[in-house]
Amino acid sequence: MGRNRHTLKKNTKALVDGSKEVGLEANADKTKYMVMSRDQNAGRCHNIKIDNSPYERLEELKYLGTTITNQNSIQEEIKNRLKSGSACFHPVQKLLSSSLLSKNIKIKIYRTIILPVILYGCDTLSLTLTEERRLRVSENRVLRRMFGTTRNEVTGEWRRLHNEELNDLYFSTNFIRAIKSKRIRWAGHVVRTGEKRGAYRMLVGTCEGKRPLVRPRHRWEDNIKMGLQKM
Repeated sequence: MGRNRHTLKKNTKALVDGSKEVGLEANADKTKYMVMSRDQNAGRCHNIKIDNSPYERLEELKYLGTTITNQNSIQEEIKNRLKSGSACFHPVQKLLSSSLLSKNIKIKIYRTIILPVILYGCDTLSLTLTEERRLRVSENRVLRRMFGTTRNEVTGEWRRLHNEELNDLYFSTNFIRAIKSKRIRWAGHVVRTGEKRGAYRMLVGTCEGKRPLVRPRHRWEDNIKMGLQKM
């Protein structure tokens, strides 16, 4: 921990000194830092202070619209994506549940207004089965509002649509397939950029050290390989 603290402080000092050399000044009130580690207590026992100016430590932040946490977890990002999608769904809720609009019009509204908000930046996500299930549940909830209920021909009672029936009515690509497709498309784009690009070096590079003995997390590369194997 002490070594990591020294390295962090050294890098921060180099950033401050480099800014001064080009006539810039690092604002201590606006400059934040984050310690990314599996240890939840990592970095909490110390603060970074350069030239008597303390720098605030964050546990999560938003970068280019994506939530990044100190444990490199995507649960918060999925939660925020679904919350943003719900915020877009409520203004058009009456339209999507109206019987005056056709099914095709409802699908176009859904794919134009709600879907892009939820899938923003999804090509960088490494999903587990839990997150995939959470996305499916959220999507099916919206589709049930769009397509309404169906009547049982035998009993005459109205019931909500099953997941298989929703898939038959919604002929477009669902959340999970869209995310997998965007991931593979982005991986192909990065590979074609060439060895000189930073994104390519990040894709084919390896980190120093060994992964812990506990069950390792799915890496983005692992999701790409599984997606290609299924294809």
